[in-house]
Amino acid sequence: MSSHNHRHRGAHPADQKLFAPKNQEILRQAVHDLSWLLSRGYAPTASLKLVGDHFTLKERQRLAVARAACSDQQKESRERTRLPLESINGKDLLIDGFNIIVTTEAALSGGVLIRCRDGCIRDMSSVHGSYRSVAETEEAIRLISETLLGAKPASALWLLDQPVSNSGRLAERIRKMAAEHNWPWSVEVVMNPDKVLRPSDRIVVTSDSNILDGVKGWINLGAILITQRLFEAPVMDLRD
Repeated sequence: MSSHNHRHRGAHPADQKLFAPKNQEILRQAVHDLSWLLSRGYAPTASLKLVGDHFTLKERQRLAVARAACSDQQKESRERTRLPLESINGKDLLIDGFNIIVTTEAALSGGVLIRCRDGCIRDMSSVHGSYRSVAETEEAIRLISETLLGAKPASALWLLDQPVSNSGRLAERIRKMAAEHNWPWSVEVVMNPDKVLRPSDRIVVTSDSNILDGVKGWINLGAILITQRLFEAPVMDLRD
């Protein structure tokens, strides 16, 4: 499942230069400006182009700014629905599998992490059509599981995107680890996890913006993991 080129979910070769301390103030200003436009109803794609062109940002810098920014309305709504970890005690959870696994893999392997305006920590990896497990995959699943289990949920259903290659293999890996450790986890590979996660009454584990704007309650597990367990992982604060 691992390939020679995908041993770690680490930093992109250009990241050290693109996200050097001297550029971070510019990126924070760009997040501020983009968030201002989004708060006033301007279209996200056009707004990002306007801000990116104004600050002459490279493609990965624009991606970071887009992930870090949100409107004032989104920020308030996400703060209102965010729940403390203790609130999962005795509850059935839904886990946005790729979302939390990839962020944790990036944290374990020195990938760029962004502290975003809504309090989430997001990575810069993209798993659009394909996923390959890396050296940190098993450790990531273990860390996620142990952190959640510390708050004693009744169960958790992990959802993985069927269109993403290797989702079936990852599902088997999570099931195998859950069986070995007697974790109350189940895994489903579904065509569109967002459609299951957004309208659910269950507490959702994700930092995906599209899902956060629809859920009734969510756990900011990426930020909790990095604060409590992976505090040495470097995080770039792009909050305006």
